[in-house]
Formats: sequence, structure tokens, C-alpha cells
Amino acid sequence: MTGLTYTSITSLDGYFVDSDGQFDWAMPDSEVHAFVNDLERPVGTYLCGRRLYEVMAWWDTIDPAGDNPPEISDFAAVWQGADKIVFSRTLAEVNAPRTRLERQFDAEAVQQLLAATDAPVAIGGAELAAVALRAGLVEEIRQFVNPVIVGSGRRWLPDDMRIDLDLVEERRFGNGVVYLRYGVRRP
Repeated sequence: MTGLTYTSITSLDGYFVDSDGQFDWAMPDSEVHAFVNDLERPVGTYLCGRRLYEVMAWWDTIDPAGDNPPEISDFAAVWQGADKIVFSRTLAEVNAPRTRLERQFDAEAVQQLLAATDAPVAIGGAELAAVALRAGLVEEIRQFVNPVIVGSGRRWLPDDMRIDLDLVEERRFGNGVVYLRYGVRRP
């Protein structure tokens, strides 16, 4: 059995997009991108909300063998090599390879997926991750804190819950980004 991992790139004040819906301030440089690629490489399945799926669908259009910066080609191969489950009540369909659509998040079905695989399972999208956090399915939380304060926008964690964590790993990058990895403390 594997645990569910939630990773986000955020501002110092806890937003993953600013009030204009932009996240250009969060674009990783090549050092951070290579580190993210290594973190994501073992993921077998991504659980995505609709908004994240729409952003990440771009990676399905990249030819990993094409003329791209190495970290772009590498992540495209990582993303394309994993299964994706998109949770949305509004999408009519998903048309990316290895991708299926589910209309609602079923915590029991996700628990069965986690029990049936040895490959890591990642969850993305703040609203979807909040549901999984409330269901007690998330085992690890990873944050890439960018050296910027954006003041408002969409928060990466829900405001209405408490989860105790243990710091497992930290790393500083040359561009000022700090990586934090926490294990969820179980009672």
C-alpha cells in the first residue's frame, strides 16, 4: 500500500495562484524543475481536479524527444507515463492518453486504489486535496515556497481544518525557493 501525496508550489503567504488567477511567479527554474521531476518520476497515478487537469493538459502536447529544455522533456515524459484520474462534474470528457474522468471523489475507491498499488499516488488541485485531507487519505504534504508575497488569491490549503505534521525533509534552492516535506501525524 502507498500513501497519497499532495504537492503544491506556493507563495510565502500560502497561495498557489494570485488574485488575477496567475502563477507566473511560481514557474520553477531549471534547478527546481529537475528536483520536481525526480520527486514525480515514481508516481503511478495522479488524481486531479478539473482546473489542474486543464493546466496540466499542456504536458500531454509536448514531445519528450523534441527540441525542449531537458527539464521540460523530462517532466513531459514523467507526466505522460503516469495514469490520471480527473474528478469533475462539469467536464464533458477528457481526451488525454491514460486519463479517465470520474464525476465525484469516492474516498473508499481511492483507498482501494492506494491499497492495490505499490507506485506512489499524487493528488493535485486545492479543492480536491482538501476533500482527501478531510477524508484522512493524505500521508504526505510537499510545499515549494516561493520568495514572493502575492497578498490574495486561491489558498493551497483549506482554512477550516487542523492537521498535525512532522517535518521530514527541507531543501533550499539558489533562486530562494524552499522545499518542505511533511508527514501527516496520525493520532
